Amino acid sequence: MTDIKERGYARPEVLVSTDWVAQHLSDPNVRIIESNEDPLLYPARHIAGAVEVDWTKDLNDQLRRDYLGKSGFETLMSRIGCTRDTTVVFYGDKNNWWACYAFWVFHLFGHTAAKVMDGGSLKWEKEGRPMTKEVPKYPASKYVAPERDDSRIRAYRNHVLSHVEGKKPLVDVRSPEEYAGTRLHMPDYPNEGALRGGHIPGAASIPWGRAINPDDHTFKTAEELRAIYEKEKGLKKDDDVVVYCRIGERSSHTWFVLTYLLGYPKVRNYDGSWTEWGNLVGVPIEK
Repeated sequence: MTDIKERGYARPEVLVSTDWVAQHLSDPNVRIIESNEDPLLYPARHIAGAVEVDWTKDLNDQLRRDYLGKSGFETLMSRIGCTRDTTVVFYGDKNNWWACYAFWVFHLFGHTAAKVMDGGSLKWEKEGRPMTKEVPKYPASKYVAPERDDSRIRAYRNHVLSHVEGKKPLVDVRSPEEYAGTRLHMPDYPNEGALRGGHIPGAASIPWGRAINPDDHTFKTAEELRAIYEKEKGLKKDDDVVVYCRIGERSSHTWFVLTYLLGYPKVRNYDGSWTEWGNLVGVPIEK
């Protein structure tokens, strides 16, 4: 695979290689963060010095369907020993689904000193790099966060309704079967509450995994990505784009691709996604 800097990305600095991570394991200004779908993976083995950020316990409010608030984010960052100046580097399973999800949530609080390790856990393991079960301990930090700002990169259902009415670009990153309404969820996954199958009217079907090289789990080049999103589906860089999936995890991956790798200035992740839209009374769907 070509070097990250040679792939033509708009913001190549947000992606780092496994080599880069290996060289920064002892850097006090860098915190390596593992975020997985499977909570058993981190206790079983992880990169030495990496802390865990669990998407269910650490990033989500435990009572409402929403993300943690300002004080919760401050508590999380203090616990993992981060300051506002700490560069956080995310990696994880599922070709960095949840790494990109955590990256997105951190951006809601303005922590933009953030990167993703290209290839995720699978690439690190395939290269035979060392892993450990030892859980690191860092001194608690004092972290003062701004109030969470959802306005730039998060979409709510009213935004999506406006998108539908205005015929603005929507990207459905789920599987073709979910898009067509023949499945309500991914294979081998539970139905998370959607009563109807289908997709939001006008949405283009671009499964999230098309952005990944299947051989080494890295992101495709900018030219290859433009061929998918622009030549095939007609997206333009200056479009106002909303991406969605079922709960916002796969679509955060596509948000990352469009925003940082292709440089789209206005992309929002609809984290309510099909779990919300498939249950809403009175909203349109297509199959």
